[in-house]
Amino acid sequence: MNDLDTIHTTLQRSAGRRDQLQTERDATAEKLSTLSQEQEDITRSLEIIQQVAKLTQQQLEIHISELVSLALEAVFPNPYKMVLKFETRRNRSEADLLLQDENGNLLSPMDAVGGGVVDVAAFALQIALWSLKRPKPRAVMIMDEPLRFLSADLQDRAGRMIKEISAKLGIQFIIVTHEKNLLEAADKVFEVSIKDGVSTIMHGREEGI
Repeated sequence: MNDLDTIHTTLQRSAGRRDQLQTERDATAEKLSTLSQEQEDITRSLEIIQQVAKLTQQQLEIHISELVSLALEAVFPNPYKMVLKFETRRNRSEADLLLQDENGNLLSPMDAVGGGVVDVAAFALQIALWSLKRPKPRAVMIMDEPLRFLSADLQDRAGRMIKEISAKLGIQFIIVTHEKNLLEAADKVFEVSIKDGVSTIMHGREEGI
């Protein structure tokens, strides 16, 4: 093979290698374009998820805060308001439950307010969470001394609040209590005595009887 043939063969090989590299480059560019589009789609999807999560949190904040605040307002002369604040901790969204006094101060329910306020707030929170469940659970709640720390002079107001919630939401409350003022709002009352570990119904009454 003479020099011209060698040069021609070398050029053909170079051209073939060039075409192969061009093909590989085009394929790589297409992959990068696809990956870039996928990255944009993922970023956009994350943005949508974050927006939906934010809207959901806002809806929860309104629903829970309003219901608990209304319950507190129904019982206390100078009521607190429930404030639900979402915070991101350890890459997770967490909810802080706070109470706001009439001066706008935010207080920890467990540290800065009386037990009666906590009782009413906890009671209303159970109702709020029940109303958010899907599918709807059975509309019966059994509670043992839910308002044990609420002062006696406010028990009748709490009873009216429970009765109104029962009527509006269709929930039946079965409550164990020693508070006579709370009993006045009940539709049915059963007096139970315990002797030697055995519970006995002494007598009962229905509303209007």
